[in-house]
Amino acid sequence: MPWNGWNSTSLPTRRIVWRLILAVFACLAIAPRTFLAQEPSRTVEAFGPFQIIGSIYYVGDTGNAVYLYTTSEGHILFDSGYPETAPIVRTSVEKLGFQMRDIKIMINGHAHVDHVGGHALVKEMTGATIVASELDAPVIESGARRGDFRGPRADPWAPVKVDRIIRDGDTVSLGGVTLTAHHTPGHTLGNLSWTTTIQDGGRTLNVTIMPSIGVNEGVRVVNNPNNPTIVEQYQKTFQFLKTVPCDVFLSPHGRHYGLEAKYARIQAGAAQNPFIDPAGCRKYVVDAEARFMKQLEEERQAAR
Repeated sequence: MPWNGWNSTSLPTRRIVWRLILAVFACLAIAPRTFLAQEPSRTVEAFGPFQIIGSIYYVGDTGNAVYLYTTSEGHILFDSGYPETAPIVRTSVEKLGFQMRDIKIMINGHAHVDHVGGHALVKEMTGATIVASELDAPVIESGARRGDFRGPRADPWAPVKVDRIIRDGDTVSLGGVTLTAHHTPGHTLGNLSWTTTIQDGGRTLNVTIMPSIGVNEGVRVVNNPNNPTIVEQYQKTFQFLKTVPCDVFLSPHGRHYGLEAKYARIQAGAAQNPFIDPAGCRKYVVDAEARFMKQLEEERQAAR
């Protein structure tokens, strides 16, 4: 007998069909939760905000640094933290007396979720031009689904278009401020360090915002099939960073440069700004290189 529509279907059959439909929707509802359960748990809390030195301010969370560089023609934001960090950035910027709409440019050090995960949200808040390195741009634009030599990540973020591709030696300028990008690969393929100068008390100081320069957890450096030149990348990075002028040293994680201790000294009325720290800058690079060389030697020994 030909099918004459839903009304001709027996009641038991209709019940079976509805159960199948509900089962499909139940699976769809469960799937996103299962995926999210694979993400690392994280809690972000505001730190500061406060003035670091001159026109550079801290507007990030306790673990992941976000910097606001103010100028007469608008502002530059360095990194955005996790997606959960974006509201902290907004609150911090406004608490300092600035406006999100005045952020014109967003730059970053490297494309990991704890530094660019909030890019899409901050872009919505500001409409700022997103600047990224040539090799990290695909990671940002895909939300970590492609472009990372470690493979697709279990903690993706909302994809967002990169408006300007930056290469080694390129500059970003706004309101009389110029930052220069330096390709310092290893931690990511497009890892960038940024340098600029700032006036403080009649002095011109060299500011260096370094990215993470350690080896990612679980990544091997000897015969890495996904990144065959990783050893050469790190060697190039350490060689450059040991020579870069560096009076004020910042990085994407406060623990790299003693953020909390330096902030406490500012709050206590230190006679000299503790963020002027050329020795700390050198130590950060030397220590990272030593850890890298130790891992390299251990892997070479194990491979024999």
